[in-house]
Amino acid sequence: MRILVRLGLAAFVLAWIFGPYALRSAVPIWLPFLIALGLELNFFVAALRPVQPTRPDRGPQAADRDRYGYGDAEELLLVREGDEELWIPYSGEAEEEPTALDLSPVVPVRPEHGRLRPHVLRLAAGLALVCALALVFWIAERNTGWNGVDGATRAEAAARFSAEASRVAGKPVTIRCDEGGDFVGAVQHADGVAIVGGRLAYLTPERCLDLYRLAFKHEVRFNRTGRGLAVLAHEAWHLRGVSDEGVTECYAFQSGVAIGRRLGLSRDTAERMMRRQLAENAGRTNAEYRVPPDCRDGGRLDLRPAVDTFP
Repeated sequence: MRILVRLGLAAFVLAWIFGPYALRSAVPIWLPFLIALGLELNFFVAALRPVQPTRPDRGPQAADRDRYGYGDAEELLLVREGDEELWIPYSGEAEEEPTALDLSPVVPVRPEHGRLRPHVLRLAAGLALVCALALVFWIAERNTGWNGVDGATRAEAAARFSAEASRVAGKPVTIRCDEGGDFVGAVQHADGVAIVGGRLAYLTPERCLDLYRLAFKHEVRFNRTGRGLAVLAHEAWHLRGVSDEGVTECYAFQSGVAIGRRLGLSRDTAERMMRRQLAENAGRTNAEYRVPPDCRDGGRLDLRPAVDTFP
């Protein structure tokens, strides 16, 4: 049990660090560490509790009494003959009293001082694992992801994102990456948030990292890059004044093509990314974000009706 708990903790921490952002936004990292610490302490305390041995009923059962003729005996006595234990009828003292087994009350056994050491070592091993995983998490958070980008570059990237959003919004707007998780992610359970018609929007660090990798490192991860472009365009359309989520998604997929090209994608790649985002939109669990039927080539929401491709 103890080994399974430790393996589970290690697997969860690795999944939290390298897995989807949805997991990081839904579960605070301190929670599994707190649970693991509590379980280690519980195992240790349980090992120190007195052990109460149980003595089974060693007397003959009713069927044995009937079978071996002890049914009418008022009392039976357990005696030992060599290595064999026998029950014999007994009705009082005799000249030679048979030697009975020791049936004295059982005293709870407490761990001796020498037996305490293995439990302490197991507790120390568990705490060492918790500390090691915490160190891995700290190093990973410090050196990877959006937090691993130096401050000056993050500011430059945010300015680049703001410029792209301003093109879509039709006015100067600001995009900020919510490193503290105060506005999106764990708070809103969304990749971005903006006040409709306002001038400020927040993106999750994961989405900012996807856009940064594209614009500054020329690294393309098809689904993640496409999602980052769609989210940036989505919040930009909110800042422009569009409030309907489904319509905003439709416009974002179309604007995402131009944003992607300006950040370094080819037209073909940018269009394929946004078509993938449009196709996945049909599976959104939140119906509010699904695009309306007019989100199609030549439809009412087509921003480029003269162009055959969509989005």
